[in-house]
Amino acid sequence: MSEGKTASVGEQAENTQSASQEEECDTENSAVKPEANEGSTKQLSADMTYTCEEVHSRPFITPDSDIPENLLHLSHSFGYDSGRRGNLQLLDDTTLMFIAGNLLVLLDVSTKEQKYLRSCSGGGIGSIAAHPSKEYFAVAEKGNHPNIIVYEYPSLQPHRILRGGTERAYSFVDFNQDGNLLASVGSDPDYMLTLWDWRKEEVTLSCKAISQEVYRVSFSPYNSGLLTSSGSHHIKFWKMASTFTGLKLQGLMGHFGKTAATDIEGYVELPDGKVVSGSDWGNLLLWDGNAIKVEICRKEGRNCHAGKVQPFSLEDGQLMTIGSDGVVRVWDFEGIDSADSSDHSNKFEMEPMNEMVVGHNVCLSSVVKSSTPDSFVWFAQDSNGAIWKLDLSFTYTTPDPKCLFSFQAGPIQGLDVSRKSHLMATTTLDRSIKVFDFLAKKELTTSRFNQGGTALSWAPTLVNQSGGLLVTGFEDGVVRLLELFNPQRLHLASGRSVKGDAELRLKQAFKPHNAPVTAVAYERNGEILATGSSDRTVFFFTVGEKYKPIGFVHVPGPVQTLEWSPHSHSENRLLILCQSGHVVEVQSPDPEAQKPTKTFQLPELPSKVFRFRSIKSRIKREEEIARRQEVKEKKRKEREKRLKESKQPESELEEEEELPPIYIPDPPSPLCCGFYSLPGQFWISMGGFDAGFLYHCKFSEDQDQEPEQRQDEPFDFRPVHNADKDPICSITFSSDRQLLLCGMHSGFIRIYLLQPGDHTLTSMHAYWTLSSHDNQYGHLRHICCSHDDRFVLTAGDDGNIFSFSLLPPEELQKELQRKRAKVPSPRRGLENELLAQDIEDPAAYSIETAKQKLEKDRLRREAELKIAVKRKKLAELQKEFKLLLNNNQSLPEHVHLKPGELELDRRFTEQAERVKAQRVREVRKQMSWEEERCSRALSKLQDWFRNSLESNMVTVVAICSEHRVSTYRLTKTSAQHVHQSRASRPEEEQTAVQGRRKSKAEPAKSGSILEEEEILHAPKSRPAGVKLADRQVERLRKAAEKAEQARAKIEKRRQEWAKLYAEKPDENCEDPQDVHAIKKAKETIGDLKLKSDKDFTVPKHLRMNTERKRAELLGLEDNIRQKQTEMNRRIVALRDSKVGLLSRLRAQAEQVKKIHQRLPAHLHRPPPTLPYILPEETPEKRLQYSHATLERYRVLRDQRLQTMEQDDATSLLDQLEKVEENEKNGEERTPSLSASSVTGEEEETAGDEGAELSELEEELQREEEIRLLHEQDSLLEEMESSVCQFDAELQLLRHQKLRLDMHLKMADLRQLTLYQELLLVKEFEEREDSLQEKLNARIKEENNITSMLEEFNEQLALKRADIARLREREKALFSAFQASLGLENKFEEFLTKVFKKKIKRVKKKEPAEEEEEEESDDDSDEDSDEDSDDDDDDSSSEEEGAVDSSVCPPGCEPELFENTLQLRERRLDLEELVVEEKKSAEALRRECDTLVKKEKSMKSSRKAAEEDLELVYREKQQKMNELDMVVPLRLNQIEFLTNGSLPSDLSPALVLDRTELNRLQERIKQLQVEKSQQKDLNCATRQQHVRLLHDRKDMNTKIQELEEHCNQVMMMKYGQLVNLEVMQTLSGSRILEELKQEKLLKEAAYAKEIKEWDVKVEEAREALMEVTRCDTVRLRSMTSLFNQKNELENKLNTRQKKMGRQFQDYRRRVLQEDIQWLRDLVKTQCQQAEAFSREIFLLSHQGGHVLPPGQHPLPSIDPFPIPTDRTTTGAV
Repeated sequence: MSEGKTASVGEQAENTQSASQEEECDTENSAVKPEANEGSTKQLSADMTYTCEEVHSRPFITPDSDIPENLLHLSHSFGYDSGRRGNLQLLDDTTLMFIAGNLLVLLDVSTKEQKYLRSCSGGGIGSIAAHPSKEYFAVAEKGNHPNIIVYEYPSLQPHRILRGGTERAYSFVDFNQDGNLLASVGSDPDYMLTLWDWRKEEVTLSCKAISQEVYRVSFSPYNSGLLTSSGSHHIKFWKMASTFTGLKLQGLMGHFGKTAATDIEGYVELPDGKVVSGSDWGNLLLWDGNAIKVEICRKEGRNCHAGKVQPFSLEDGQLMTIGSDGVVRVWDFEGIDSADSSDHSNKFEMEPMNEMVVGHNVCLSSVVKSSTPDSFVWFAQDSNGAIWKLDLSFTYTTPDPKCLFSFQAGPIQGLDVSRKSHLMATTTLDRSIKVFDFLAKKELTTSRFNQGGTALSWAPTLVNQSGGLLVTGFEDGVVRLLELFNPQRLHLASGRSVKGDAELRLKQAFKPHNAPVTAVAYERNGEILATGSSDRTVFFFTVGEKYKPIGFVHVPGPVQTLEWSPHSHSENRLLILCQSGHVVEVQSPDPEAQKPTKTFQLPELPSKVFRFRSIKSRIKREEEIARRQEVKEKKRKEREKRLKESKQPESELEEEEELPPIYIPDPPSPLCCGFYSLPGQFWISMGGFDAGFLYHCKFSEDQDQEPEQRQDEPFDFRPVHNADKDPICSITFSSDRQLLLCGMHSGFIRIYLLQPGDHTLTSMHAYWTLSSHDNQYGHLRHICCSHDDRFVLTAGDDGNIFSFSLLPPEELQKELQRKRAKVPSPRRGLENELLAQDIEDPAAYSIETAKQKLEKDRLRREAELKIAVKRKKLAELQKEFKLLLNNNQSLPEHVHLKPGELELDRRFTEQAERVKAQRVREVRKQMSWEEERCSRALSKLQDWFRNSLESNMVTVVAICSEHRVSTYRLTKTSAQHVHQSRASRPEEEQTAVQGRRKSKAEPAKSGSILEEEEILHAPKSRPAGVKLADRQVERLRKAAEKAEQARAKIEKRRQEWAKLYAEKPDENCEDPQDVHAIKKAKETIGDLKLKSDKDFTVPKHLRMNTERKRAELLGLEDNIRQKQTEMNRRIVALRDSKVGLLSRLRAQAEQVKKIHQRLPAHLHRPPPTLPYILPEETPEKRLQYSHATLERYRVLRDQRLQTMEQDDATSLLDQLEKVEENEKNGEERTPSLSASSVTGEEEETAGDEGAELSELEEELQREEEIRLLHEQDSLLEEMESSVCQFDAELQLLRHQKLRLDMHLKMADLRQLTLYQELLLVKEFEEREDSLQEKLNARIKEENNITSMLEEFNEQLALKRADIARLREREKALFSAFQASLGLENKFEEFLTKVFKKKIKRVKKKEPAEEEEEEESDDDSDEDSDEDSDDDDDDSSSEEEGAVDSSVCPPGCEPELFENTLQLRERRLDLEELVVEEKKSAEALRRECDTLVKKEKSMKSSRKAAEEDLELVYREKQQKMNELDMVVPLRLNQIEFLTNGSLPSDLSPALVLDRTELNRLQERIKQLQVEKSQQKDLNCATRQQHVRLLHDRKDMNTKIQELEEHCNQVMMMKYGQLVNLEVMQTLSGSRILEELKQEKLLKEAAYAKEIKEWDVKVEEAREALMEVTRCDTVRLRSMTSLFNQKNELENKLNTRQKKMGRQFQDYRRRVLQEDIQWLRDLVKTQCQQAEAFSREIFLLSHQGGHVLPPGQHPLPSIDPFPIPTDRTTTGAV
């Protein structure tokens, strides 16, 4: 490869750095444009590649160590991560590719050879994809900012590296149909969807896919601009759309609608844009747009597949699907594409065209097609650990599915190697055990069992010299011994051929445990086998031809590992490591010691216990102290150095940070592994918080404390580099103990080099590590070395098994080319041995359980044998004594021996009586406690079984049939349950707070603002001298009435407007009916979340607590009890009616009997059999007994004792009841028999006498017979009808009770469910109550703060309104002041200064306040001083001129001056009030700000409390959802049928209420009609809304026009804008009328005076004319003199020509000033003329009253002084 075609990884990382820039985008319509940088414009060469050495990850080696980099060499991979999603790709017809931990395996199908590629990041591989041309393949990795590497094939050279597509890991990658684009999607946390132009290493588009796990993303094969992604409970459809900002990704989330949300593993895009996806329950979903068009299932509602289903291909009009049931089915594409659901269901039924069953234990998860054109061969991934080759041509010649490779599925539970050969055995939970030849790299044999394997160990050579014995533990607690041998040699002797190189044969099976076996270990001498289990027991067995149990010991926790002490230790002990952190050391049991017979437990076996106590936090604390001490020492040296240089003291104060606290994890960290170091000492590795260290521990000498209470600390530790979150899971040593091999939790292999004999691990420093298994879930739990230390084998939880060699492959091949793994030969006679008996039942007894059961059976048999011997001896003695008695009785009477004579000696009898009496007393004394106990037990039994019942169980039996009906067994009702009311609800508190808030709302303070007062002085009372006429008085009265009517009308109109505005809703307000309808719709309509959803929020009215649930349960119980009580009442009533019926029947039978006495025998009709009351019909009589009953009981007991009959089925009480019943029946039947016999005798006598009767008597007798026959027939028919009617009533009641039993059974099921829910609610009650109390406290505080805030806001609003009113009063005061000045007041400026002057004022003190102010003199003095200072400053600053405001200037009216001073005082009062109100308002505002902050904090805390409470409700709802509900169904209600028959499994079925379903279907139609109606209504409402908007606009325009017109009219009429309402309410003023009258009088007087003055003016005018004539003469003379003066001036000017220019300039300036003065004068006079004209116009306007002018008074016109220089100029 040339250098020009090779680029380094660092350069490419720098060029493509911009591709990792990510921006958040909306999930529905968003995209991220790639930034323009150097990488985006750089052209990469088509044949450029990277070097593998630069790309692939390498092992990490401790720096400055001698460990070689190639310490381990990968030899082979034996596993397959079949559980990984999409872990199978095809590169060519013979090469498969899959991920194995940190390796990419390329497997040749034909030769089974493997090639490997390591991950580049070392963090694992996320996904792989093959290019459509098969020339490239992409490997998407995991780690911190992982890359995507595109490799060339078959050269396997890195071709392109794509960087920056996600943060942690890639979950899926895929090429488009052309192969020029690559789509990738990341995993948590970013879930970034990225489209790459991978040839240029550029990001084309990027966007966040969704906030949950994405399984798959792919391009549409029919439209390159469309993509589809799917994953956890979602599917999303993407489109690359061109917008004005560029190309963007637009995503559309798929809505499941009525279909349950499901994980979507696979899908197929259809040519018309539709998508077919799978589901979890096995049906196909057809997506059209972003909604499900139809759900496809098979006929009769069967699922397409059993379990998950994935469609994977659409070819030749056929859609192919795979499922977890191991079946491949082919469906008709046209049928699917045109599928449509019916009205009542969203499902479409169809049958597959073809199907292929791959296998019964097969779970297909992904398939890839062969690259050969027109090939029907597919390769399938089986999640159960296999790779299949399928031919999907579906022809007659189609071969069967072929399993190409078989692997173990799931985590590897056990791994061990042979002690003599290169053989390895593994086991997993898939119930298989495999044996491998890791030298030849092949699998030798596989055995399967009924349960999964959990532990495995290869027996040492001391136990089995051939090395062919395996010990395996299983999850059901069984341990099996398996023999491995070469079957070829076995069958050579028998002459039969066999396939395979090895075979496993069961040698022995035993079950020591009841839980999974977790560890097995052989003792160092091979004499004892120990097995450990998660049931906290360790069992010991003797090793031999047959393993025999020794015994077991209990340990404090589940067993993790077992390790026997090595040969270097003097004592043989077993180290038991428990997962709970306990370590137990027990002495090796002695197989020859005497064993206990009753149990296998070994209680006296010496043991020591160690319980780990965390010291990691203390280690970290000490390290921090040392680090700080080192830093301090360094700083001290630097400070001393600076002091020496500067020779000046320095003071430095440093604040030390707080040391990290001591932390003990609870629960304790789990123990991972451990091993012996020295006798009594051991090393352990802990997980969780305590990871990162190896702890050296030893057992304490004090072992008296309980294991659970112990707290033991390690005495030494070794830090493990970079392992705080990556604990060591497994540890092993090489045979020379110079290599310490560790399996890490992250899947890494770590190897330490140790010094020989280093048990304390002091040389554990340098290490070599390599990532092999998956870093997320591939925990490396098994690592071991081969017997010759040339191989290292690892197995992890990811299902992968790797073999590494310590030598290079070339050297290893040379050394081992002649060696092969040797399979042991079979034992002699193995072919003749019978197969060992296996334990196949998982519920079989363990060894200890079986022994306990045998011991109990033995004790029971011994007791029964002793009892039988005693009874036999007693029976013989009794028989002999009876024989003697019989012989005595058979003798003659005189020879009879009397009872006294049978006694040998009376003293014996007396002694026996005394002994008997003594024993009776002793027995009574001994039995006194038992007697009391029995009496109390009897009373308790009576209280429980008799007194606790409301009534006994009554059974009523029919008379003519066997039908019967019984009452219910009801207990007496207990005391009423006292329901305590829960804490007050937040709503009630809120209501109370609101009420309190209303009550606290107070008006403004009465003394805060001065009451409204008249600013203007009231006019002085006029003297009563003018008297109004009657006409004027009447006019005033009418004007007042008119004004009052106008005022009332205005007030009424104002109230109407106020009411109308009060009813006017807010602009953002909505109709309450609409709000209620929307709320109801949100609650009942739409895609509501189910209760099973994780995001379901429990509504408040559905939240259930203990009281409500108990009330619901009690209500159900009361309802059940009422129904049962009512039924019992009816049954008892029926029993009572039967008793009455029997009495009536007996009476009627007596009547029939009497009739029979008088009728001949041949006319008798047999009466019906009289029924009788059975004992079960009157159970209350069972407990009633008499002396006869007790006597009969004694007789029966004696008979029992004499016969010694052992009848278990019948007790004495039962026999007694039968005897009494028979006697009662006999008594009831005896009278009828005797009556019949008497009747027969009477009939005979009547027959004898009948022969002697006459004809008349015979006629009378016939009439009597006819009457008696009629009575007989009537009585018998009445009896029969009564019996039939009773039976009919009983039959009806029986049917009703059966129906009630059905309902009660359903109620019992409901009661059981409610009780389970009650128990569940009780579990959450404490948490819920605490959180509810916390929430209530938060709400109460928030309501208090809100109420206070509203009160302060109201007060603040009132303060602001008061301030505004004061401002208005200031303006009114100033207007009044200006009005008082009048027009052209020459003292206006002075009085204005006096009015505005600020003076120092003494605060007014009220008498009530003087005492309080005396108590606070200091504060008031300080305040007054400050105020006075302020006032002085203000007054001094404003008094610019020397104005004495206390003295009225000359010429000014004193009244006006005094009025100005009073107005100034009022102004100062108002200013003081404004200042006080502002201070109060500012204080209120600060309080409001503080409360707002508190309210925000309270809201956040309340919201947090609500969220916590909602989490509890959600968790409680999820727990309730897990409860099972029982719904009984009849067969006719089940419509879930398979091929016309009821399936055995009804779990996929859905239970629906048919009535509710019909209602919902009808509701759909109603909603469609309502939808159309709502659309029409919406259109009409929109039109009306638009019309109303136009009308409102027109009305506003009209209002504005009317207002303008009104203003114009007012200006024309009044000269200003006036308040018409005020004008309308103006009433006639008497003062005005008086002034008018006075005006008229004065006008008349003034007219007379004017006439007089006109005469005087005329005389003056004549005198003026005379004077004017004189002046004219004088002016003419003056003119002549003036002309002369001009001549003289001209002459003078001529003489003084030189000085003329100066005088000319001065003259010109004087003339200009005069001209300007004249102009100003003209302008001023014009203004005065205009003002006078306006005033005349206003005064002379006809109609209306004279109002004061709206503008300010006209300024006074000062006379313009004549400049003095004019006069001077004239003089000159």
